[in-house]
Amino acid sequence: MSLEAETGTDETRWAVGVNRARTALGRFKWLQDHPLTWILPALSILLLFRLYPLIEVFRMSFTDMSLLERTYSYVGFAQYVDVLTAPGFWTMARVTAIFVAVSVIAQLVLGMILALAIDYGVKEHIYGSVSTRVAVLSAWVIPGIVIGIIWQLMMIEAPYGVLNYFLTQMGFGIVSWLSDPQMALFSVIAANTWRGTAFSMIMLYAGLQQVPRQLYAAAKIDGASTFQRFRHVTLPQMKPVIFINLVLITIYTLNTFDMIISLTGGGPGRATQVLALFMYFKGFQSFNLGEAAAIAVLMLIVNVGMTLIYMRYLIDEEGV
Repeated sequence: MSLEAETGTDETRWAVGVNRARTALGRFKWLQDHPLTWILPALSILLLFRLYPLIEVFRMSFTDMSLLERTYSYVGFAQYVDVLTAPGFWTMARVTAIFVAVSVIAQLVLGMILALAIDYGVKEHIYGSVSTRVAVLSAWVIPGIVIGIIWQLMMIEAPYGVLNYFLTQMGFGIVSWLSDPQMALFSVIAANTWRGTAFSMIMLYAGLQQVPRQLYAAAKIDGASTFQRFRHVTLPQMKPVIFINLVLITIYTLNTFDMIISLTGGGPGRATQVLALFMYFKGFQSFNLGEAAAIAVLMLIVNVGMTLIYMRYLIDEEGV
């Protein structure tokens, strides 16, 4: 082969290699610039750890699956019938409704009061605003099991219990915080409110920072009082934040069982046994996964229903 032929062949190979490299580089740049490349990892995680378990729970709720048996069969809506007709189910549903309603309202109101107080303290450079936020936030980061143990120690029904000690020092009698059915429910609500108020405070405080200050100035010039500015300026501007806050704290409260199981164990009797705790007992004490899955689906339906109600009354012209 001549020198000219060999040189031409090398040049051809070089040109082909360059073209292939350019093509690969172009494809890589296309992948790098395409939104799907960045969305796909997060989407994969959501599908694997969120959507698949949700579909699996729905499937399990139509079976008689048990941790004690390898085989199972599909039983249709039999598990839902068993749950709805279980002894004490509607009593637990009533306890759950009271627990969720009172806790959510208390968390929202107290969270708003704390958010307004901290916002005022920061604007006026009042000493202790930062430490107050840290102190309130500490309640949120403590695990629910630990919170239940802490409140159980505080509510010891003896003169040396923290709360009863202060009550006896003020001349009151010893209160049966955890052995009296009504007081036990109140105690669980108080402990859950103490934990959840921190989250509401954080959400609402962030929302307050987004309210345009000129609206307050204009309302003040028009002669609006502090309450009127709160009602006609703050609340309308914070509707989207309040909506998100309500949805999240409702879901958290409805799914609460760790704090209750360490504080009262659902007792006395079933005075504090909420549906989340009932689901836990069915799944991990009775080992009835099908019935536990049916309870989980019913709780999901309640969560979706509450979200739709919140949307009906809180989301309108904002279009959120």
